[in-house]
Amino acid sequence: MQTVLVTGCAGFIGSVVCMQLLSGGCKVIGVDNMNDYYDVTLKELRLRGLLGRNEFSFVKGDIEDGRLIDALMRSGERIDVVYNLAARAGVRYSLQNPHVYMTTNLIGTLNILEAMRRNNVPKMVLASTSSLYAGQVMPYNEDLSVNTPISPYAASKKAAEALAYSYFYLYGVSVSVVRYFTVYGPAGRPDMGVFRFIKWIDSAQPIELYGDGSQGRDFTYVDDIARGTILSSAVSNYEVINLGGGGSPVQVADLIDMIAKKIGKKAIVKKMDFHRADVDSTWANIDKAKRLIGWEPKVSLSEGLDRSIEWYFANKDLVQTMKL
Repeated sequence: MQTVLVTGCAGFIGSVVCMQLLSGGCKVIGVDNMNDYYDVTLKELRLRGLLGRNEFSFVKGDIEDGRLIDALMRSGERIDVVYNLAARAGVRYSLQNPHVYMTTNLIGTLNILEAMRRNNVPKMVLASTSSLYAGQVMPYNEDLSVNTPISPYAASKKAAEALAYSYFYLYGVSVSVVRYFTVYGPAGRPDMGVFRFIKWIDSAQPIELYGDGSQGRDFTYVDDIARGTILSSAVSNYEVINLGGGGSPVQVADLIDMIAKKIGKKAIVKKMDFHRADVDSTWANIDKAKRLIGWEPKVSLSEGLDRSIEWYFANKDLVQTMKL
């Protein structure tokens, strides 16, 4: 039985990764600081689904606390893989509070890498972002230069990737960097488009649409993302792997129309200026993921939206209390 450490275990992606790891027979140590970047009740809901599992243990803590992370790795139980999914996410908020993005995404990653080095933990899977590809030619492949991040969020992820490479080069820490493309699904982040659009359409609230809706996204269902994240742990050395939908990007305006038709209500759209720090479109080349880890997405956008809408109506009372 593998023993793994998952940071950000109460997060959107982290909680699903934990579920899949537990179903696969792993022992999971989950760490999360339960911060209030968005409504903590949603994190608590995800966490409750994990706490009843026999091979799951939870530590409330922050990856910025280097002594805590080191103590977890020398607790007497060998950790085989660290899934570093704890992060400050969101492009726009990173412009308002850039310091916390660097302290969590970079210093937190440094704390984990140092603890791994000291305690001979051999493997890290590091969550990164398609936001790094801003301005590149689509579909994005992993060999493209990503040296021009256009937000503090993207810059903090680029810095974490570079730091991880240095630990691979100097100390032989194996790292798989997984770059995520627009993840959505049940119990998703309330600051993400799919979650907001479902709530706003159902509640007859105006959708705040940045730009004219022609911007495209490579939407990827959370279960597929979690499966690819886990598969990437078997890759040696230092590798960057795209995890995205793999098809043509879907325009945001078309996504809104799809959701409105599925709910059976009209979308009210309030167009706003396109944000300078946003990426116009994203589109993943996933050939490397297919080759290295045998991964490609299984859940279509239509099916994934159906599951997301079903979760929303099952948890509508909770969602209605959240500020978006």
